[in-house]
Amino acid sequence: VPLLDMRRFHKLLAGASWMGEYGDPDTDDWSFLQRYSPYHNLDEATAYPPILFTTSTRDDRVHPGHARKMVHKLLELGKGPSTHYYENIEGGHGGAADNKQRAFMSTLAYAFLERTLAGAAAGGKKVEL
Repeated sequence: VPLLDMRRFHKLLAGASWMGEYGDPDTDDWSFLQRYSPYHNLDEATAYPPILFTTSTRDDRVHPGHARKMVHKLLELGKGPSTHYYENIEGGHGGAADNKQRAFMSTLAYAFLERTLAGAAAGGKKVEL
C-alpha cells in the first residue's frame, strides 16, 4: 500500500490529515517534497530492479491511485518487464479482508521474491507471476 505521489497525496482520502507530518505540497513545501516523491523521481535512464506493487481497491487510507499511477508511469518508461501489480478488490489498508486473502497476499509476495531471487541467481531469467 504505497504512498508515492507526494504532489497529490493530500487530495486523496485521508491524505489531508498527513500534511502536518509531510508538509503541504501546494506551498513552498513542494520544493522539499519533490526531492523524495517516488513518482516524481522516476527516470527513464534508470534501470530499476523488479518490483511488485500491491494495493486494495477499498483502502480507505492510501488511495489505490498511488500504485496505479506509479505502475502506469513505469510502463510508459518501458519498465514493464520488471514491474508487477496486484490490486485486491476487497480488504482495506491492510490489503486483505480475511485470513484467506491475507494468506494469498503473503503467497503472492513470497512467490515474487522467490522468482526474482532465483532469476537473479540464474543469470536474470524473466520473472513470471
